[in-house]
Amino acid sequence: MKLSDIMSTEPVTLTLAHTIREASRIFLDHEIDGAPVIDEHGRMVGLLTKSHLYRVLAGDGDPNTTVDQIMATSVITGHPDEQVRDLIKRSVGRLPVVDQDKVVGMITRSDLAYAYFNSFMYLSNELQTILDSTHNLIIAIDKNARITLLNRAAEKFLDIKSVDVIGQEIMQVIPNSGLVETLVTGCPRPAQKIMLKNSLFISNRTPILEDGEIIGAVAVLQDISELENISRELENVKELNREMDAIIESSYDGLYLTNGEGITLRVNEAFEKLTGVPASEMVGHNVEDLVRERGIVSESVSALVLKERKPVTIIQRTLAGRTALTTGTPVFDRKGRIFRVVSNVRDITELMQLKQQLEQAQGLSKHYESELRALQMQYDTEKLIVGSRIMKELLDKVIRIAQVKSTVLITGESGTGKELIAETIHINSPRRNGPFIKINCGAIAKNLLESELFGYDPGAFTGAKKGGRAGYFELANGGTILLDEISELPFSLQANLLRVIQNKEIIRVGGEKTIPIDVRIIAATNRDIKQLVADKQFREDLYYRLNVVPVEVPPLRARKEEIPLLAAHFIKLFNKKYDMKKELFPDVIDILMNYDWPGNVRELENVIERLIVTIPRDVLTGEDLPNNIKNFMRKDVHPQISIEGILPLKEAVEFVEKEIISHAYRRYRATREVARHLGIDPSTVLRKAAKYGITAEPAHND
Repeated sequence: MKLSDIMSTEPVTLTLAHTIREASRIFLDHEIDGAPVIDEHGRMVGLLTKSHLYRVLAGDGDPNTTVDQIMATSVITGHPDEQVRDLIKRSVGRLPVVDQDKVVGMITRSDLAYAYFNSFMYLSNELQTILDSTHNLIIAIDKNARITLLNRAAEKFLDIKSVDVIGQEIMQVIPNSGLVETLVTGCPRPAQKIMLKNSLFISNRTPILEDGEIIGAVAVLQDISELENISRELENVKELNREMDAIIESSYDGLYLTNGEGITLRVNEAFEKLTGVPASEMVGHNVEDLVRERGIVSESVSALVLKERKPVTIIQRTLAGRTALTTGTPVFDRKGRIFRVVSNVRDITELMQLKQQLEQAQGLSKHYESELRALQMQYDTEKLIVGSRIMKELLDKVIRIAQVKSTVLITGESGTGKELIAETIHINSPRRNGPFIKINCGAIAKNLLESELFGYDPGAFTGAKKGGRAGYFELANGGTILLDEISELPFSLQANLLRVIQNKEIIRVGGEKTIPIDVRIIAATNRDIKQLVADKQFREDLYYRLNVVPVEVPPLRARKEEIPLLAAHFIKLFNKKYDMKKELFPDVIDILMNYDWPGNVRELENVIERLIVTIPRDVLTGEDLPNNIKNFMRKDVHPQISIEGILPLKEAVEFVEKEIISHAYRRYRATREVARHLGIDPSTVLRKAAKYGITAEPAHND
């Protein structure tokens, strides 16, 4: 409250010229006992009171004395904006209120008393209102233990009126209030439980002190009956939460919980292990942000559930490299809105590996079954016959490159044994215990080749196997794959093969996820790939990726010294296969050695098999051979050793000598037999054989 609220406005004032007589008349007329004195400018210069008049008259003073001679010049004044409470500290009977040196009001003791009374009543009413508005029960007693206060909450609960109990002893009204004990001891007693009318209360009791003396005590009581019930229910909820926490954390599956906006609320320990990310880095973050920025999982099932508003099951790849089968389920509120998404995440990494291994094993079983049928009785025979220097050097090279992981490109004419070279690389490599898959790229329909090589997922195309199927690259995982006739690979698939070589991974037809593979690739062809590259029929980058280690298998005509060994091998092979005992007459070998074999070893094999199954005799002669072979005439060597053209005699003699000795070795092989038929000493045979680079020892099976 401000002074302006209680001051008398337009106060009566005196001037310096007023006499005591005139001032007395003004005091009587206005029924005042004092007035401020102002100068000719209206500014306050003093204060005249009845006491000043009494002093003058009591001393027989002159009534015509002017007020400036007896007024008080040191006057305490107030300002309109000052607070009334500040006047308590000022001992004044009347207070002029001045604003900018002008008297604007006057405050007397009566004004102050009225203001103090009004303030007291206001505060008293305000305090009572506060006490009556309080939910808690409030009871107070005086120093004689008689009730002085009972608020409305206490009246209502105890069903009594305060006017009926004020002044009564507390022990008669509320005998167990405990206030008498607080009054006697003077010690506060907080948080004491008491029972009132079968309800439990918390009582806070405090003594009331005045100038250090106990003049009463007050108790504030809070009904905690409902709180006790709530506390018991809360404890039950906490126990349920602890049980739920234990269940969630003990789950082998990962659990992931979000709200209706996709904000992560909780993850369990199993999910942390699956992703390798602590819960603190996920909780509070949006699932799509975690996928996009952190890559915690490959795809968010929670986001799909929020979008489709139904349960969704997907396969995820986690940041830790695990594969998980995840099912997200929406939880709806009463208004049909999704307010939770619960995702169950099961680690199926090992299961997928087992599935892949099973697919690989099943595929290998079918592949090997097919291979065994194709090989028939050849599986237990020696396949690679080496009897020439050029093939020995090639085999040494093949054994060396078998130890490394480099991609190999095998070239050579059809029928030279490129497949056997590839198999030799595999069985001499660290991958020998892994699968060896052989694929003829030219023997599979082009529209099926991609799915055969890379496999397909369920529903990839009409007629696709329900569960999908692993391709040859997956079947060869951990081993070697031979891509025979690589030049026949469609141009559209060459990019796929290039990606396999570069990234060591494949994508099934109809699929999206990549599958890592560990396969050594060997390619083979009988065509000139360089020319195909020049003709834009084969990718240049793929050619260089395949041609890391080139291996060229020479044609049979370049290693004719192996023909006797190969012929003997095939005679043995087909005798066993058809249960026969046939043999070759020596002239057969001579004719076979003279032929150029455009079909290479495969042609020789076919000729021997044809002789075995078509000739009824046990001894096969040169006359039994096909006409194109037995009538074949080489341009450089005549059976009668004739030479076309003119050349120096010495060279002609050496050429004929070399041909005769070579021919003799091919027929008889043993040095003594050669010497005997040539009519010379064995040492001469050895010396001339060394001169011409002719192998003097019999060829052997390497």
